[in-house]
Amino acid sequence: MIIENMKRLVKNVCLSLSILTLMPLTVGAANENENDNSEQFDWSAVMEAIILVESEGNPNAVSGNSVGAMQITPILVRECNNILKARGSEKRYTLADRYNVEKSKEMFLLIQSEYNKQNDVEKAIRTWNGGPRYSVRATNGYYQKVLRRMR
Repeated sequence: MIIENMKRLVKNVCLSLSILTLMPLTVGAANENENDNSEQFDWSAVMEAIILVESEGNPNAVSGNSVGAMQITPILVRECNNILKARGSEKRYTLADRYNVEKSKEMFLLIQSEYNKQNDVEKAIRTWNGGPRYSVRATNGYYQKVLRRMR
């Protein structure tokens, strides 16, 4: 009786460990599919409008801690690296990457894939200006400027 109970316990523990081991794989697969939507969405008009509003297209623009064509802060670089780390990527951005327009656009796309899975243009613009927990009121002027540049 004791041996039978031990065998059953071992069997249940093995089954539980197998399930727990596979769970991160299925969650990761779901996240990859969600992220694919942002990567397939054409953000070029939004990014170009943001670049015009932020720096008039100057990749060397500096305003306080914000630099580059898209006026990226060190906090945003850190957030991008945190997202990459959480996704198991070895890629990381540096503060110098903010001066590179293509890498700045990659960071924009990464932020959208994390915080704007619905590919909502308004949310994208407001998030870029006010962060993931933006205030509509505080980002309204910026949102209107970007919309004007998109026309």
